[in-house]
Amino acid sequence: MNDRPGLPGAPRPLTPEESQRRRKRSIAIAAVLFALVTIFYVLTIAKLGPQILNRPI
Repeated sequence: MNDRPGLPGAPRPLTPEESQRRRKRSIAIAAVLFALVTIFYVLTIAKLGPQILNRPI
């Protein structure tokens, strides 16, 4: 393998600032995804209405 930094294929280590920014970005993406899933769930339940419980099985 290639242990020398700066050569193609060798990832450079992240600085603490870059690591912190990546973590914040990941948390923001997770929060947006959770919000979208929640909105879709609530809209689906609202569209189906309470009659969904009174259907024949």
